[in-house]
Amino acid sequence: MESRESSSKLISVIIPVLDEAESLGQLADELRAVAETHHLPIEVIFVDDGSRDDSWQKILRLAADDARVNGIRFRRNFGKAAALAAGFEAASGEIVIQMDADLQDDPAEMPAFLKKLAAGSDVVNGWKRKRYDRWQRVWSSRVFNWMVSYLTGLKLHDHNCGMKCFRAEVVKDIDLYGELHRFIPVIAHARGYSVTEMEVRHRPRQYGHSKYGIHRYMKGVLDLMTVTFLIGFGQRPLHLLGGVGLAAFLLGALGLSYLSICWLLARFGVEGYGPIGQRPLLTYSLGAVVLGFQMIAIGFLAELMIALNVRNEHNYSVAELTKRRRQMGN
Repeated sequence: MESRESSSKLISVIIPVLDEAESLGQLADELRAVAETHHLPIEVIFVDDGSRDDSWQKILRLAADDARVNGIRFRRNFGKAAALAAGFEAASGEIVIQMDADLQDDPAEMPAFLKKLAAGSDVVNGWKRKRYDRWQRVWSSRVFNWMVSYLTGLKLHDHNCGMKCFRAEVVKDIDLYGELHRFIPVIAHARGYSVTEMEVRHRPRQYGHSKYGIHRYMKGVLDLMTVTFLIGFGQRPLHLLGGVGLAAFLLGALGLSYLSICWLLARFGVEGYGPIGQRPLLTYSLGAVVLGFQMIAIGFLAELMIALNVRNEHNYSVAELTKRRRQMGN
């Protein structure tokens, strides 16, 4: 049974839509049934991400029939991250739930998400233990989830699950772009929010076809590299670029020092030491020195860009203020 606190708070359900006209009516009916059964105050925000079918017309009809349903339509396909960002910005609830429009996420799971959130977490991530996808997608997803957990330190079984629940301050504190929507729990965790997971039911797709392919996982790996870099060095790029550059410079300098000693010994006629101009080590050492200088210079440029562009942005997240400080802020 969900807590009274969760039941009294407005819940914003954000649903990105891409060519899912056939499933929207049933999804809206299921959301309505769950809200009425559990007395949940909800608003539903469908974000049409450039659908080429009748999805937007369906959303308009649903909004006309139910005042709790709202819609946002993009001029073209901007991607799921953009759709979620638009939905998060439009959300007015204290609790935000995201789910997919293909009916594979079950709205009946919402009370369990709210109960988990009320227990003290800021983010509740779904975990589809039993999946009804092709084996290729299941196994590639498991590998991807292991990589994300290992590289980011956030141990979740299903980072890419489409159903998640957040406190509103979490989504307002995160900037989404590209394909970073799958890393919302990772980014939230890096900003100090508590993240947990719960098992959810995964239903077979009834209409349409999956939008995922192997290319999505390739992009996911690249985005994982981006997130790992931003979390670890987003505010201090010189620590990474300068560290690599300094190591390369020192190795190159060491090689040049050795070659200089060899050249001096050859000049004094010491047997076994000849000209150094044809040695590969000379080329490698000079290249390492030049690379080191370049990496350090790029690191300084990155630091300069951050200093100029992030002056008014905070790289921290405030959880709470004392009463006096809140009054001063007002």
